[in-house]
Amino acid sequence: QVQLVESGGGLVQPGGSLTLSCVASGTIFSINTMAWYRQAPGKQRELVASTDSIDSKNYADSVKGRFSISRDGAKNALYLQMNSLKPEDTAVYYCNQNIRSTAWGAVNYYWGQGTQVTVSS
Repeated sequence: QVQLVESGGGLVQPGGSLTLSCVASGTIFSINTMAWYRQAPGKQRELVASTDSIDSKNYADSVKGRFSISRDGAKNALYLQMNSLKPEDTAVYYCNQNIRSTAWGAVNYYWGQGTQVTVSS
């Protein structure tokens, strides 16, 4: 089994910064795509940023230039550095990782439990 544990959310003033972390544990052979999603009240879950095994990165237009996604393969960790935060960034942020547990096993997507980010003065 694989578990994803997120941390780093909280309350921050507009213009502030936060860093989210997501660490995978369990039986892991390899991790391919890793991504952050968010879901605001009354809205659908949306992709914020993603990165893959060759470290290419993609960002939603709404966060380009403000957020930065990174990964640490040795720690099975994913990070999201969020700068210049705006009230519209308020949401529950979810980590998603595409993980193969064994060399010949299937690839599965796993989700973290979510961490609340609130941007308010």
